[in-house]
Amino acid sequence: MPTFVSLINWTDQGVRQSKESLDRAKAAGDLAERMGGNLKDVYWTVGPYDIVSIAEFPDDESGTAFALAIAAQGNIRTTTLRAFDADEMRGILGKLG
Repeated sequence: MPTFVSLINWTDQGVRQSKESLDRAKAAGDLAERMGGNLKDVYWTVGPYDIVSIAEFPDDESGTAFALAIAAQGNIRTTTLRAFDADEMRGILGKLG
């Protein structure tokens, strides 16, 4: 399944409700499963991003829909990266000829 790495920042609303962050992460995991995906890891970080998550979804559309649904709640803003493992990268490089 395609892998997505999200670099996440809390909005002002999200910071005000930071005590609910663990519950929101659990709800995000439940939503990912309902959308056919898996929220593999969530890390709360120090630095330019507040949270980093790693998720898998059956396709790019599902991963994008998940990111939009989570951001629409108003607690976070995301920068999401489509990630490729070694096998996927091997296939990409093989297309170079």
